[in-house]
Amino acid sequence: MKVDDLEPKALWNSFISLNAIPRASKKEEQVIRFMVQFGHHLGLETVQDAIGNVVIKKPATAGMENRQTVILQSHLDMVHQKNGDTHFNFDTQGIDMYVDEDWVRAKGTTLGADNGIGVATIMAILAAKNIPHPAIEALFTIDEETGMTGAKQLDPANLSGTILLNLDTEEDDELTIGCAGGIDTNTTYTYKEETLPPNSIAYHISIKGLLGGHSGMDIHKGRANANKLMNRFLYTASSALNLKVSEVDGGSLRNAIPRESNATVVVPASQKDDFHFHFSHFTGIIKDEYQAIEPSLIITAAETELPEKVMAAEDLTRITNAIYALPNGVFRMSPDIKDLVEASSNLARVIIKSGTFITQSLQRSSVESTKTDVAYAVAAAFENMGAEVSRSGDYPGWKPDASSKILDVMKKLYTDTFQEAPNVNACHAGLECGILGSHLPGMDMISFGPTIHGAHSPDECVKISSVQKFWTYLLLVLKEIPVKSLN
Repeated sequence: MKVDDLEPKALWNSFISLNAIPRASKKEEQVIRFMVQFGHHLGLETVQDAIGNVVIKKPATAGMENRQTVILQSHLDMVHQKNGDTHFNFDTQGIDMYVDEDWVRAKGTTLGADNGIGVATIMAILAAKNIPHPAIEALFTIDEETGMTGAKQLDPANLSGTILLNLDTEEDDELTIGCAGGIDTNTTYTYKEETLPPNSIAYHISIKGLLGGHSGMDIHKGRANANKLMNRFLYTASSALNLKVSEVDGGSLRNAIPRESNATVVVPASQKDDFHFHFSHFTGIIKDEYQAIEPSLIITAAETELPEKVMAAEDLTRITNAIYALPNGVFRMSPDIKDLVEASSNLARVIIKSGTFITQSLQRSSVESTKTDVAYAVAAAFENMGAEVSRSGDYPGWKPDASSKILDVMKKLYTDTFQEAPNVNACHAGLECGILGSHLPGMDMISFGPTIHGAHSPDECVKISSVQKFWTYLLLVLKEIPVKSLN
């Protein structure tokens, strides 16, 4: 079976069309143009605001004119990640999808179901002629994955809706009513370089095969961080051997748990046997610790060409100490909401090359004070070694509203339809609702969606039966939107 054979056909065909277009964060020109043309082709009022968000408005169907206007919202950009052995150009190629039993996957890359399934769902509703619905304002935002720029710079004058349905939650039994805010911490440090000691051997160290995943939704699962693992090796090896470091390149995107890290190191030829013993011992320990969580973990060391220069020993000590001391993973669990991660940090990127050491990390929290606290903890580790620390991309969380009227409607519909209660929760991911709410005061908001696993990694997949369930549920919700207030 092919993706275009799946039901509902309108949704999946829209997803196919969308996934043919490169749409990396901050490179959304093609998909913005595609969405504007889509709206015009349907003969619907279509507006593009100054930052690039697209709003397409569709009037209510007959008999639904007295219902509240609904904003259906999803983001156009997707995370671009691929496996190390996958040859793929995200700037020119469309996603190569296939059906695997009850899942749709991509070949060696992220799938773009986050948030492409939401976008495709809205497209199918806009194009439909036989779906009852109130007036709809379809809001397609840009750059959600690398800073929520579209949400931050939204022009609210283009919207009049009073209910916002964000289609960006990744478990089909969840109704999300709150989320974490976030902030990026970036560091830079200039280190001294030295010429190679005589009679040296160079090794290329590779850590790969980790699960990775979403640095919010998956942060509590105990998955290994490739940057922390590589630093652990460098710290212990440089303590036991006269090991020097030439380069390190670990991780990729700020909101993804790092799956891979690579390093070039140098040891004296006289310590060749000691290096192999230490490496073998280290590998055994790590695989034993993570055997139940990271079954595909691969750590290798292969001789390579000697680099021209290496890092000075005192700088290597400063850097490995700082990264070792760095908080990573869950920082605090919520005392108010069961099983909710309140605050976390993810060391997403580590680069050591040509005299410059750079890191990128993302701190998240549903409470502003603990978001600041964990960001300070990360900054302190690097400030102690003399690194320059900067922060960017600060965005607020979304405070839960248990008195939401649309929540009452959606809970009852879910229970009546599926004969079980939905999981009403807050999540540790960064949804756009908190920011959108700051532009649209009083907006009644819910986030929901189909089941997506492995978002932000090449393991990303979306469950076919869940998409069908989500589609059925959304159409029922649209039929039951409350009438407009008389006030």
